[in-house]
Amino acid sequence: MKRRSVLKKQSVKRRRGRRLFPLLRVIQGVGAGFFKVSVLICVIGIVSLSFLSLYHYFLASPYMKLWEVEMEGVDGRLKQELIGLGGVQRDTSLLALRLNEIKRKMETHPWVRSVTLERRFPHTLRVVVEKERAIALILTDRFFYMNPMGEIFKEVDDSDEMDFPIITGLSTTGGEMGTQLTSAARILKFLSSQKGFWSVNQLSEIHFRKGGEMSLYFSHLPAEIRLTCRDLPSKIYGLKRVMGHLRENGKINLVTAVDLNHPGGILVSFKKS
Repeated sequence: MKRRSVLKKQSVKRRRGRRLFPLLRVIQGVGAGFFKVSVLICVIGIVSLSFLSLYHYFLASPYMKLWEVEMEGVDGRLKQELIGLGGVQRDTSLLALRLNEIKRKMETHPWVRSVTLERRFPHTLRVVVEKERAIALILTDRFFYMNPMGEIFKEVDDSDEMDFPIITGLSTTGGEMGTQLTSAARILKFLSSQKGFWSVNQLSEIHFRKGGEMSLYFSHLPAEIRLTCRDLPSKIYGLKRVMGHLRENGKINLVTAVDLNHPGGILVSFKKS
């Protein structure tokens, strides 16, 4: 009985020893992993502090100061207005410039369509400006400029140029007005490719009528030209042909209206003799 008891106790000790070894291995593995993670965190912290210190060094470094603003697309007064509007100051660190904020501020200028900014180390900020271009005046309760895309972008001031075709008769409904402005832009673009009497330089007014029709008025002709944008090239070609014939016959000054939308062709109205 004693022999069995001793063997039984030894067997229990061996089992306990076997259970302890895996536990020790787990503890050692966790300790090693924790050590590795701690070392990695320390390395990351040191690298981050190094980069942060280097960044602050460059912020204060005279080798990264802004000395020059190169601006393309505009010059003179507008260039200075944009620099002031963007809050761009000389001797500011190039790294400290918030390009998105400067871009947003510059694009609030009514004559600016878009701005692109680029740092050019060590001392230059490059600014590329796409300027708005006026092709017509919009008359509602006041005068506004319209660009080639048919967009209204600025109210006309007393000092602004006024030598543009005038667009009148616009709808007060936003969607319909947008369609009308798109049609006006299309006509202006087509006439800009023409020369002589029917070029955009001779156009005085585009007036919108009910039903989508438009009336064009040219400076050399005291008559109304009615048309739509549908099949525009052929209509302008027909207008040139008919008016050229009337000019040759000496009847051009008797014309009061030319309807290019008439189902039977071009309808010309004359003054009563």
